[in-house]
Formats: sequence, structure tokens, C-alpha cells
Amino acid sequence: MQDRELLQTHHAEEQLRRHSESIGREFFAGFEAVERIDRPAVSCFGSARAPEGSQPYELARETGRLFGEAGWAVVTGGGPGVMEAANRGCREGGGLSVGFNIELPHEQGTNGYVDLSLTFDHFYARKTMFVKAAEGFCVFPGGFGTADELFESLTLIQTGKVLHFPVVLLGEAYWTPLLEWVRRSALADGMVSADDLALLTLTDEPRVAVETVLDAFRAGDGRPSPHTPRKADAQ
Repeated sequence: MQDRELLQTHHAEEQLRRHSESIGREFFAGFEAVERIDRPAVSCFGSARAPEGSQPYELARETGRLFGEAGWAVVTGGGPGVMEAANRGCREGGGLSVGFNIELPHEQGTNGYVDLSLTFDHFYARKTMFVKAAEGFCVFPGGFGTADELFESLTLIQTGKVLHFPVVLLGEAYWTPLLEWVRRSALADGMVSADDLALLTLTDEPRVAVETVLDAFRAGDGRPSPHTPRKADAQ
């Protein structure tokens, strides 16, 4: 586990150089993989623990299928659950199915529905590729990792690092309590703005999710983002 070693407090200069070179090589391999995606892509996130037949799995599978039929690529974390479902649906729809996996001590290899894959050692290199490859995010029910990807995407939009980047939450019953907390606490206390909340689309309909992403892609012709940041921070 290279990250575990890297995140220790102190290292000799040679160790720091070795770690930095390793990270650089991984970023370069990721950039090369992204360059092999020959069409617009969407990144899909959600729990690795969602079994086939569950609502998150079937939502992701149908969403992936619709993106495939639209001629898009679907990028996931390459593992089981929602990731497998989105890759599976994309392949069923005739799209390009991409999996950016991660070496973990307790989890899976790459699922069997991936056409283009790369396995990372470092979370931060992998997360960069999810954004670099994609024209938007579709976020299905999941845990800490899924929430991490969700809030990172919102931060990148809020601070103007990405433009015309739709974020769609699929699973209204699952995500509504989180949005209620944002409104009740973060918005009420001035920690976020109403414009920040407008960055999100909430739906139970895969077709709505796909059209939201496709519409933003069609509109993304180099014009300024409709969500121009009003502040330089992301608090």
C-alpha cells in the first residue's frame, strides 16, 4: 500500500524523490488512459456493495445503457456494485465502458464489463482521471467514497475549476435527507448559497439524468460557466 507508506509523517529525501516520481508516473499513465477515450464520457459513482437487482444497481445499469446508446463512454471505479452496473449497462448499450480501479486490501479486482481499464495505487491520481475524462457526474447511492466524489465535484464547479459540469443525484429517497441538511444547516447558516444548491439535479429517472448531462455538453461551447464562483475559496 504505497499511500500508507507515503502518508507517514517524515521521510528521507531519497524516499520523497521516489514517492514523487512514482506519483508522477501514475498521473502520466492515467492521462494516457484518458486520451484513449475516443468520445464524450460521464463518470458514474456509487456503492460497491449494491447487489444485482437492487434499486441502485438497476438505476446505474439503465443509466449506463442509455449513455451507451447515445454513443458515450461511461467511466467508473471499475469495481462491483454500482460500478459494475454502470459498466455493464454501457456495454449493453454499445458504448465504451471504462474502469479506473484502485488497489485496496479488502476489495475487488476489475469487474467483467470494462473495455478500457487502469488500476491505480493512489486515490488522488485516480480521482483526477474521473474528472478529466468526464463531461459530468452521475452519483448513485453510496457511502463515504461516493460522498467524497460528490462534494469534490461540487467544489470544483463552485471554484470555477471545471465548466458546464452537471452533477446528477439518482435516488431521490436516498439523497433527499442530505439535501435537507444542506438547506437546513449549511444554507441557513450562510455556508453555501442558493446558487450552490442549483448545481445539483435530483431524479429517479435514468433518462432525465442522461438528458441533463447531454444538454450541458451541447451547451458547453466555451462560454463562461453559468456557475461563476463568487469567492476564491470552497468553504
